[in-house]
Amino acid sequence: MPTLPKILFVLGLVLSFTGLFSPPIALTLGILFGLSFPHPYVSESRGIAHTLLQSSVVALGFGMNLHEVLKAGRSGFIYTALGISFALLVGLALGKLLQVRGNSSFLITAGTAICGGSAIAAIGPILQADEEEMAVSLGTIFILNSVALLIFPPIGNALHLSQSQFGVWAALAIHDTSSVVGAATKYGPQALVIGTTVKLARALWIVPLALATAAVKRRRSRNSATGGTGSPRIQFPWFILFFVLAAVLNTYLPVLAHVSNGLFTLGRLGLTATLFLIGSGISRAMMKEVGWRPLLLGVLLWLGVGLTSLYFIRTGFIAF
Repeated sequence: MPTLPKILFVLGLVLSFTGLFSPPIALTLGILFGLSFPHPYVSESRGIAHTLLQSSVVALGFGMNLHEVLKAGRSGFIYTALGISFALLVGLALGKLLQVRGNSSFLITAGTAICGGSAIAAIGPILQADEEEMAVSLGTIFILNSVALLIFPPIGNALHLSQSQFGVWAALAIHDTSSVVGAATKYGPQALVIGTTVKLARALWIVPLALATAAVKRRRSRNSATGGTGSPRIQFPWFILFFVLAAVLNTYLPVLAHVSNGLFTLGRLGLTATLFLIGSGISRAMMKEVGWRPLLLGVLLWLGVGLTSLYFIRTGFIAF
């Protein structure tokens, strides 16, 4: 194996851990590496990515405060529930209509419905999604997420949305928490508070969706493997329970605040490095199997969620 690919792979992985790269950049660099060079550590990379992905999701739980989420949930719970249900139904329907293959359809739908890359990171291992499905889903979400960060504040200003209206819209229509915070910060302090808290409440839906996904997958696997009797071994997503435990510890043990902040930062860095690993596993042969359908699904679903939520916010049906 040539030395150059090894050096570039290790360098990219290390730099991803430093925080110099944003998640979209890390994923993009990983994909560029995979398309340009033969992977020097294919099997090792897959194992590390799987473990690091789950560990990072758990660490991200240390950045959640349940008090803030519940406080926002009193006003935003119904809107969030309706928005997530709408996104899931429309996303699954579009996935069938566009004939998106494999797990990519559900992963893109889950990422749009709840909280982008974090939802995909949590659901992917449960579905046993492969590297191609993860990369396509994450790539689609992060592209749209970056676009939203840039265009939402100008749209809000053009439509004369109040800070409260913009905060709710950003929380319901932008994929990742980081981009919600970024867009709301540009719009104003009240938009930032409302957007962040409603988004945190939305992020909690990762847990029931992950557990429901695991239950459905277990039942389908049992039926397909045994004709309706017996039960094949399906790994329970224990890391989701540890994610909840991390959020509880962060909320009720303030003495651990310094440690929690450090773990949350490690989680974000770990997720960024995981994206590089996942992207590096994409080869030209894999890309031939990936068409325009997943990206079109992500765009149509995002437009549907964004425009629908904006309409109800402007008409006053959704108000914080």
